Amino acid sequence: MTVVIADDEPLARDRLRSLLREQPGVEVVAEAGDGQHALHACAEHEPDLVLLDIAMPGIDGLEAARHLAAFEPRPAVVFCTAYDAHALSAFEAEAIDYLVKPVRPERLAAALERVRTFAAGRGRNGHAPAGQRRSHLCARLRGSLRLIPIEDVHYLQAEEKYVVVHHARGEDLIEESLKSLEDEFSERFIRIHRNCLVARHEIVELKRCPDGHVHAVLRHGKQPLEVSRRCVAGLREMLKHL
Repeated sequence: MTVVIADDEPLARDRLRSLLREQPGVEVVAEAGDGQHALHACAEHEPDLVLLDIAMPGIDGLEAARHLAAFEPRPAVVFCTAYDAHALSAFEAEAIDYLVKPVRPERLAAALERVRTFAAGRGRNGHAPAGQRRSHLCARLRGSLRLIPIEDVHYLQAEEKYVVVHHARGEDLIEESLKSLEDEFSERFIRIHRNCLVARHEIVELKRCPDGHVHAVLRHGKQPLEVSRRCVAGLREMLKHL
């Protein structure tokens, strides 16, 4: 079993590494001090398990777990935290187990056994769990990844099995469905076409072309985007309240 340890406290990482050394067949392949570096480590090493602290700077453990749920192969997640108040949120993020610091050897051993059961029986389904909205989208790039802040996203466009994220620094592909993104970020994005979601604040105006089609003009768009007939009324109503 390969493991990534993610905790912003070096002493906590040292303790987990020491405890794992006593477990047969377990190898620590990387360590990280925050959620962003944990995601990079998982993209590089594809571990079986991530031991994940919750309270970390930047991307915290709960958000990191939501990103990891979409990884393929999907690693098991076991949270290790000093606070038991996060237990419900941890299991909503589909964690395999929840360990309270200081982690006891027998509890760690039990968690590893649960992970083995997960890997052997349940498999990895690759769907992101429900819960609090993410602050970033995660694009996989040849064994690495790019984290895209949601506030930097101008629009999202479906293209075959991918979604193209058009953002402040360019374009990236993510392997998520447009529908799931619409459900998660409905307050921020509005559908203008069956294959396109646009950040509400990006829409400047709607223009009707001579052929009768309506296009949305964006603040940062290179060109206007086509609006389907069924979406026009909702967009016009939204623009009245901006």
